[in-house]
Amino acid sequence: MMTLFVIKSCDTCRRARQALEARGLPFQTHDLRDDGLSAPLLEHFLERVPMMTLLNKRSTTWRHLDEADKADIDANRARALMLAHPTLLKRPLLDTGEEILVGYRDDHYDTL
Repeated sequence: MMTLFVIKSCDTCRRARQALEARGLPFQTHDLRDDGLSAPLLEHFLERVPMMTLLNKRSTTWRHLDEADKADIDANRARALMLAHPTLLKRPLLDTGEEILVGYRDDHYDTL
């Protein structure tokens, strides 16, 4: 079964959920804020998605981080920040079992 990783207050995540429901596709939802982000789950994402694709530098969370935390970011620092602040992940993330789709556009799920 597919898993849609969301933040429930995110409008784009709501649209992605509605798109899956409209297509009659079975999925479960994992709220990154409420259900959390574990190190193994983050590594699962990073095995399939490049770090800089996954890290959301446009998020409110990123903008509120200390400049020292954002400066000269490397893979280890990015991992630590994403584990401490799961809202730094771009979302929604749809794990189909074969791939992870990052973000959502209206035609994003047409081939599922």
